Amino acid sequence: MKLDPGARRAILEACDSLRAEGEQGLMRLVRCPSTLGNEASALNEMARVYESLGLTPQRVATDPAALAGHPGFSPPLISYEGRDNVVAVHRPRAAKGRSLALQGHVDVVPEGAEDEWTTPPYAPEIRGGRMYGRGAGDMKAGILSYIIAFRALKLAGLQPAAEVQMQSVIEEECTGNGALACMLALPKTDAVIIPEPGPGLPAMYSAEVGVVWAWVTVTGRPAHVRDKQAGVNAVEAAMSIWTRFEAYERDMNRGELIHPSFRGVNHPVNVNLGTFTGGEWNSSVPTRATLGLRVGVMMGNTAAAVRADIERIVEQARGDGALKGAKVKLEFKGFMADPCVFDMQAEIVQESMRNFADLTGHELRKYPATGLTDGRFFTLYQDTPVACFGPDAQDIHGIDESVGMDSMHDITRTIAITMAEWCGVESA
Repeated sequence: MKLDPGARRAILEACDSLRAEGEQGLMRLVRCPSTLGNEASALNEMARVYESLGLTPQRVATDPAALAGHPGFSPPLISYEGRDNVVAVHRPRAAKGRSLALQGHVDVVPEGAEDEWTTPPYAPEIRGGRMYGRGAGDMKAGILSYIIAFRALKLAGLQPAAEVQMQSVIEEECTGNGALACMLALPKTDAVIIPEPGPGLPAMYSAEVGVVWAWVTVTGRPAHVRDKQAGVNAVEAAMSIWTRFEAYERDMNRGELIHPSFRGVNHPVNVNLGTFTGGEWNSSVPTRATLGLRVGVMMGNTAAAVRADIERIVEQARGDGALKGAKVKLEFKGFMADPCVFDMQAEIVQESMRNFADLTGHELRKYPATGLTDGRFFTLYQDTPVACFGPDAQDIHGIDESVGMDSMHDITRTIAITMAEWCGVESA
């Protein structure tokens, strides 16, 4: 929908005037240490923010029993009690435009070694035009971008002339079940914008791999180290299994197995030994060790097929000499997610890319991601076009994670103009 030049100018001026408010809002959200199971403070903050927009926040439960039959469901890691997602819906006086969902996840990954951070991970600070803090880039800056974009329309005396859903979800980092629950609980929209961070620069996600999480627990036979040969070392046995996954990773990155969406991307299928626990005492042969694995899934493959590959690898490993006398247990908890390709010709994608270029003078890079987002749910299971793009973030999941303040402002302005064009506007 063509936007009146006066309305466009008023919206952009409002975005500029709200820039400091957006930065302060991001600081408040980053101060919430919303790791797995601890998302309540961030969810409560989002409920407060939605109310400040004149919207009524609603809680959406993530119910494993209700979701278990859905192909996008992943087996959860912990209980969902007290961790309901928060959504809010704007409804116009007269629906004339196309509806839109603005979605983002409030959960963050653990901060790692806090003593390695320049400033504490949950004490956000702006240095050199970048805000540092866990979750600042992934993806709380994107959430504040859509919040300020919506507020800017109101400040300009306008509001979307179509339904706009705002969804703050949990567990994007480990299952995506929060996004699935909200998608199923709310009416299907005409398009979705998810302002996930770019790979060190603003980017539009063009594709993403799938992911399977697996846990391999080896139980050996403990012994005093003086009788080492009488025991079965669970740590050594577990590491012998890991070497098989390293070989699998090399195999899955063969050129003929890589989807065209990822041509030119070095090593797109990653298998990660993310967690390891094991042993009790330096002078005891360890009883038990557990590998926590993240296995990538390329297009043309499926999460179910990769699960079968993992089962096969573990079964074959049972014949290793290092595992003789050991017991091996394999579990699947966390991601069971298929890969997807986003429709780059979808109108919402094209409008977003055009608006970003017009407003900044730069193109949004097309980004085939070797990680995954909640965008897959809308693409794979609802056939809803998704524009997944966000600000320049650096060191996400690492030490001194940060997001560029200028880039966040660019994304805010882009979302504001795209929302106004997509939904149309009416007087507020």
